[in-house]
Formats: sequence, structure tokens, C-alpha cells
Amino acid sequence: MPAKDVFHNAVSKGLLKEGWTITHDPFIIPVGKTKVYIDLGAEREKIIAAQRGTEKIAVEIKSFSGLSQILDFHSALGQYLFYLPGLEEKDPERALFLGLPNRLLGDFLEEPYIRKIIKRYQIKVLIYDPINETIVEWIK
Repeated sequence: MPAKDVFHNAVSKGLLKEGWTITHDPFIIPVGKTKVYIDLGAEREKIIAAQRGTEKIAVEIKSFSGLSQILDFHSALGQYLFYLPGLEEKDPERALFLGLPNRLLGDFLEEPYIRKIIKRYQIKVLIYDPINETIVEWIK
């Protein structure tokens, strides 16, 4: 099993603070003859227009602690796109999110080309604050 990201616990605690229940740690998906490990699976009850249901997510957490944010983004994007078809097959009601630290909210995530990539590939992003252990923003 792969090592947990340095901010794994911060994201987990942030989700709990927002009313999520951690259901998988990690969320394991069979892919051919092997398995992949998405960092977290979580669920929470939702009520929309008097209808009850369960909202389900999986979160791949990234710290972006490498020497290059672009290389970290390449890696994160590759993982996200690789995991997505497996998750859609195993649990099609579960949305996949890429968990990114809030220090990327400035220049990096506002870079037009990065925004274009996020939009083109319809990447769902969860922005977390690793110090306060909170979820800052959801980009769907």
C-alpha cells in the first residue's frame, strides 16, 4: 500500500468538520490485475428539494511539495485521469476530487493554462488548508 500524503490527516479532519464520514482510507479500485489506491472515500447525507440522498466522493490528496509545481501538476493530473475510469466502473455515483493545498489558490490555479486544463478535463478540485485542517473551496 502506498504511503499517505503529508497532508492526508489535515484533509480527513477538514472533511469531518464539514459533516462527511470517512468510509474508505484508502479507497481501493481493482484495475486489471492490480489495484490503485485513492487516498480517501467519504459520504454525507444531503437533502435537495425535500429529497434525501447520499453524496459520495473520493479524494486524491496532493501536497505539491516538489521542486516544480508544473511537474507536481503533471503527476496529479495523470493520477486523476488514470483513476477516473476505474472509479466510474466501481462506484459510478462517487465523484473524484483532486485535493490541493490552499497556497496554490494564488498564481498557480489562476494561471490561464492551468484553468484551461482543469476545465477541459472537468477536474473536480477540493482546496484544503493544511494548517487549520479545513476545506477552503470546492471547484466542480
